[in-house]
Amino acid sequence: MTGFDESVSPPARVAELGEGISLDELHLAARNHGMPLESLRYDTTPPGLHYLLIHYDIPALDPREWRLRIDGHIRRPRTLDLAEIQAMPQITHRVTMECAGNGRARLEPRPVSQPWLDEAVSTADWTGTPLKALLRETGINDDAVDVVFTGADHGIERGVEQDYQRGLPLAEALDEDVLLVHTMNGQPLPPQHGAPLRLLIPGWYGMAQVKWLTRISVLDRAFDGYQNVTAYRIKQEPGEAGVLVSRIHPRALLTPPGFPDFQTRTRIVERGSQELTGRAWSGWAPITRVEISIDGGIDWNDAELGAQPSRYAWCSWNWTWHASTPGHYELCARATDAAGTVQPVGQTWNLQGMANNHAQRVPVVVR
Repeated sequence: MTGFDESVSPPARVAELGEGISLDELHLAARNHGMPLESLRYDTTPPGLHYLLIHYDIPALDPREWRLRIDGHIRRPRTLDLAEIQAMPQITHRVTMECAGNGRARLEPRPVSQPWLDEAVSTADWTGTPLKALLRETGINDDAVDVVFTGADHGIERGVEQDYQRGLPLAEALDEDVLLVHTMNGQPLPPQHGAPLRLLIPGWYGMAQVKWLTRISVLDRAFDGYQNVTAYRIKQEPGEAGVLVSRIHPRALLTPPGFPDFQTRTRIVERGSQELTGRAWSGWAPITRVEISIDGGIDWNDAELGAQPSRYAWCSWNWTWHASTPGHYELCARATDAAGTVQPVGQTWNLQGMANNHAQRVPVVVR
C-alpha cells in the first residue's frame, strides 16, 4: 500500500511554534512508555520499568510454533525453532538501550511523533546466541553486502504498509557482540520486548534491535526498506537523504533528587548537602567524564564516576551539592566519552528529532 488518505498517518511534519501535543501523539504516548527516572537507581532496569516503543501491534506468537528463517545470498538456507537456538552457545551482555527519538518533545520546533522527554532509556542483561557463528554456518556468498532483519509486527507508516525491517551492513552483523536474544534479566523475553526472539546490537539506538524476529536475509545490495532509507535519518530538510542513525551519542541523566510536585515534576529538597546521582552512557566509547551544573549549564563541576560494568552499559556517577541557599535551581548533567565527544547542553535540531542528546534539565526548589 502506498499513497495517503485520511485513514493513515499524514506526512511527517514539524509542529508550529507553540503547537501542543496532538491526540495522535497522546495515543502513541499511552501505548509506549519511558523509564521512570527514579529507576536510574537500579543497575539493571526491571522489565516492567524498561522503556518501551512498539511501532505497530504486539504480535501473537506461540513459541512452540514460531520459526526463524535464514535465507538470501547464502549457500545453506535454514529454518530453526526456539529450542535449537537455545541449545547453541549462549552469551549474556549488559546493554543500555535508548530510543533514537529520546528528547524529541523538548525540541523547538517539535517534530511530530512519539513525544519522548528524557526517559526513553534503560539497561538490561540480555542472553542469547551470537549471530556471527550462525551466519557463518550458512555459507555467506563473497559479494554479500547487507543483512535484513524482519519482525512479525506489521502496519502502515506514512502510507507505506510493511513488516518492521531493518538492514545492517554485513560487517556490523558479524560483530561478535551481536546476539539473537531470548532472555531478559534471567527470564524469558516478555511479549512487549520481542518474545520469543529479538535482535540485540549493543551500542546502537533501539530502532536497530528488531523484535519478534522471524527472518534474517542476506542481500547482495544495500537494503532500501522504509526504516533505513526514510525513517531514522538525521536531516534538516524533507528532500535530503540525510545520515542513517546508528550508535548512541553520549548522554548523562540525573536521578531526580528530593520529592516531586505531582504535575510539574519540580523537585523539592531541604537545605543542606544533597547527594546527586545518575547514569551516563555512550554507544561509541566508554564514559570518561560527567559534569554537573546547578545553574542551567553556566558553571560545571566534575562528578565522581563509578565502574562501568560492561562496554555497552551505563556507568553510575555521584556529586555532592551543598545546597545552602534556599531558592530555585536548574540542575543538568553532561557526559564525555573516550572518543572525546562531549554531550551538548543545547539542542542539536533535526527534522525527525533523532539522536538528539541535549542535556536534561531538572528544576529544583531548595527550601
